[in-house]
Amino acid sequence: MAKTYSVCEKCGQLNRVDLESGKAAICGACKTELPVHGALIEGSDNVFSKLIAKSPLPVVVDVWAQWCGPCRSFAPTFKEASDTFAGKVVFVKLDSEKNQQTAGRLGIRSIPTILVFKNGVEVARQSGAMPSDQFERWLDQTIRY
Repeated sequence: MAKTYSVCEKCGQLNRVDLESGKAAICGACKTELPVHGALIEGSDNVFSKLIAKSPLPVVVDVWAQWCGPCRSFAPTFKEASDTFAGKVVFVKLDSEKNQQTAGRLGIRSIPTILVFKNGVEVARQSGAMPSDQFERWLDQTIRY
């Protein structure tokens, strides 16, 4: 069973989400719909730190902005990897314009920036868009599950 994890914006509850159910992801505590799109989660200032700290799976974060051409060109690669690694890694898209507090706390200086967290700790960072095969090799080396 492929699963991911998401934190509810409303109540802050960490939720395990079944990616194969075909149903909308709903918070188990307050029944609010969760920001999950396939194997991708939308990150936000409100829940980012909790997800990083509590996720039992490694978390890969794409820090991006709508106006950024390389960010838009990397988006399909990130989406493809989220499908490939579903159930092994949590994939988060963090819009740096909408979530400036978190982007600042992470020390983001250029976008796209890809970060990997394990057990709440940043273990890898890569700035700039990558081709699909290079990104998947980088993830394999970084995650080593």
